[in-house]
Amino acid sequence: MKPDYKTIGYVGDKDLPVMTQADLLKLTHINIAFGHVRDDEIVTDHLAHLGRLSHLRAWHPEVTILLSVGGWSAGGFSEAASTAEGRQAMARSAVRAIEEHGLDGIDLDWEYPCYAAAGIAASPDDRANFTLLLRDIREALDAKGSADGRHYLLTIAAGADQYYIDGTEMGEAQRYLDYVQLMTYDMRGGFQTLTGHHTNLYASTGDLFRISTDASVRLFEQAGVPREKIVIGAAFYSRMWREVPGVQAGLHQMAGTSGGYGPHYDELATDYIDRNGYVRHWDEEAKSPYLFNGSTFISYDDEKSIAEKCDYIRREGLLGLMFWEYGCDRSGVLLEAIRKGLHTS
Repeated sequence: MKPDYKTIGYVGDKDLPVMTQADLLKLTHINIAFGHVRDDEIVTDHLAHLGRLSHLRAWHPEVTILLSVGGWSAGGFSEAASTAEGRQAMARSAVRAIEEHGLDGIDLDWEYPCYAAAGIAASPDDRANFTLLLRDIREALDAKGSADGRHYLLTIAAGADQYYIDGTEMGEAQRYLDYVQLMTYDMRGGFQTLTGHHTNLYASTGDLFRISTDASVRLFEQAGVPREKIVIGAAFYSRMWREVPGVQAGLHQMAGTSGGYGPHYDELATDYIDRNGYVRHWDEEAKSPYLFNGSTFISYDDEKSIAEKCDYIRREGLLGLMFWEYGCDRSGVLLEAIRKGLHTS
C-alpha cells in the first residue's frame, strides 16, 4: 500500500483568507500560526480569521487543521508547565480551543524548553515539566476524543539541534505525541556570521557547524523518537549574509553581518535567482542551493532541494514534510514540488 505521507503547512492567520483551493488540496494538514499562552491558558482572541476555517473545510473536507501555539518569543509555557494547576488549565483550554473553532488538534511550538534565548521565561525544570504538560494535554484530548468517537492530534515543532534534545525528554515526551516536526531551517542565521546553508539536507565539506536535516533526524531517533513519527521541515524563505568575501562563491565565509531573514521564495524567483547579479549555485554534498552576487550570500530551499528532501523521506521511512510558511510563496512553486515529491510515484 502507498505510504500516507503528510504535507503540513504553517499558515499565518492573516493568510487564511487568501489561501486558494488549489493550494489547499495539496496539503494534508494545516498548522494555524499562532495561538498564545496567557495566564496558563491557550488564547485565540487575537486571531481575526478563524471563521475562514469552515470555507477551507468545504473546499477540502479531508484536511486536518491544528492550532499551533507559541512561536519565537511567545512565552507563558514555562510558567504554565511549572505547576499541576497550570498544566491542567492549559489542557482544559486546549480542549476549549478545539471546541470553539472545530479544530482537529493542537501543535505546541515552545521555543524552547530550558532556554530563554527568545526573551521568555525558562527554567531547568522545563525539561521534566514539558513532558508532564504534554501528558496532561494528551489525556484531556483523549477524554474529549472518547466522548466524540474520534482522535485529536497533539504535535510539536522542535528545534533541530542537540540543545533541544538536552532541554527535553524526547524518548518519554514522544509517547504523548502523534508526530514531531523538526524545524530543519534557521539551522544557521541570526546567531552566526559564518555563511552556510540554513535548511540543508546534509553537511558539506568545510562546514564548521555540522547540523543538517539528516543529522537532526539521527539525533531525535537516538533520543527515542521513532522515525515514523518524524516530520522534517522546508523553508519558503531565505537567510542572507552581507559583506561576504568572494571566495568559494561566498560559502563558509566570515561575513560582516549575521544571517538575517532574506527574501521570501516568490521574491527570490522574480528578483534574485540568476537575476540582478545573483548567481545560483548548487552544493551537491549538502543538496542545497545558494545565491551569491560577489558580496551577499543567500541560503534557501528550491524545487530541487525539496525534491531531495522528499526522496530522503521516502528512503528513510519518515512521516512527511512541513514548511514555514504558506505566505512566503504565493506562486505555489514549492508546494507543488512537495506534492510531486511525496504524492506521485
